[in-house]
Amino acid sequence: MTSNALFYQAGAELPLISHAKGIYMWDTQGKRYIDGCSGAITCSLGHQHPTVTAAMKAQLDQVAFSYRTQFESQVAIDLGDALVALTEAQLHKVFFVGSGSEAVESAMKLARQYFYDRGEPQRQRFVSLRPSYHGSTLGALGLTGYEPLERPYADLITPSVKVPSPDFYRFKEADIAAHIEAVLLQTEMAMAAQPEGSIVAFVLEPVGGASTGARMLNKRYVEGVRALCDRFGCLLIMDEVLSGIGRTGEWFAWQHWGICPDILVLAKGMGAGYYPVAGIMAKAELVDQVQNQGGFMHGHTYAGNPLACATGLAVIRAMHNENIVDNVREQGVYLRQQLELLKTRYDFIGDVRGIGFLQGVELVQSQDTKAPFPAAFNAFSKITEIAREKGLLIYPRRCLNGVEGDHFLVTPPLNTTRAEIDEMMTLLDQALAEFSRILP
Repeated sequence: MTSNALFYQAGAELPLISHAKGIYMWDTQGKRYIDGCSGAITCSLGHQHPTVTAAMKAQLDQVAFSYRTQFESQVAIDLGDALVALTEAQLHKVFFVGSGSEAVESAMKLARQYFYDRGEPQRQRFVSLRPSYHGSTLGALGLTGYEPLERPYADLITPSVKVPSPDFYRFKEADIAAHIEAVLLQTEMAMAAQPEGSIVAFVLEPVGGASTGARMLNKRYVEGVRALCDRFGCLLIMDEVLSGIGRTGEWFAWQHWGICPDILVLAKGMGAGYYPVAGIMAKAELVDQVQNQGGFMHGHTYAGNPLACATGLAVIRAMHNENIVDNVREQGVYLRQQLELLKTRYDFIGDVRGIGFLQGVELVQSQDTKAPFPAAFNAFSKITEIAREKGLLIYPRRCLNGVEGDHFLVTPPLNTTRAEIDEMMTLLDQALAEFSRILP
């Protein structure tokens, strides 16, 4: 228990934050940390970015909040236009909210209302992957495939149809191509087992986040899912709360394969940690259907407020002006190389995966067996604590349904330099060396 009034998860008391600048953060005792995970994979331009903070201050001098049914704001319009341009006008409409969970819920409700307004109220079921993470509110939690988060609320949520996520590290088939075909076949069978015309949408992360340690998909799999959605008449929703806004070396991860979803979910990097802003993007025909029947029956008080939208617009403009996505492409390759080098030095690093500045490291008992550490050892927690003691922040979780398979994410701010990556890797090497001395 902590000594103050706040509570979150059980554990030791954490240091008090003092200030931050760039990729560095300091606690009130003067200790410096490298933000190797962008907070919660959120602070994509680091801390105290001058043009973002200036834009926020300028907006505060005008108006911070206006309600969406009373006024529209130019910055909201401009941010919407900027996002549409990033999709090369493949997605046409934008609906703003305040967080990733809200955005996932909004996507679910838009998809459901689209079919309801079309006269297909029987479409009530969603399909998603196990493992996966889509949010902590009850609707989004129904999509999530992460057992410890689901367990306390199992009798409150409406669970999706869970299908297996591709796993390029632990697959049992002859090769990845055969593995993908096997996973798609299982998925097809699960969807076919549902009552005819009952599926609303298939929801997936195009690159896995905290629930899988940056587990990858490939073009064949995404093409296969798109084909299944077309066959069963449902929508494809991509959750890019974590992977969107440049994190993978494209503005959106779906652009690596050229397969655009019907609805796209965004958060985290939209506000880059400066102010909560999130949203969904959708194809015009979906929104038109809903708007023509009286409008989207959904909304949040802070949705599309001027301060949030001014922040999001400043983030996108800064990323354009500073060629941030190009930096992620170039330095992401270098980051991956350095993590692969660490894998050659430590037999307990089983897999390094991901793309751009979304990289995951899975910890195992040995590279030969790929056996996960016993859950009671809490490897993911121990390596994170050791790294923090060294002055490096990384993001831990478990990738095998949340119950075992320890991993951590290395997801630095998108403007991180090669020299700063080297500094991160020096500290990570030190942490891994100390971790190696406490192995069971």
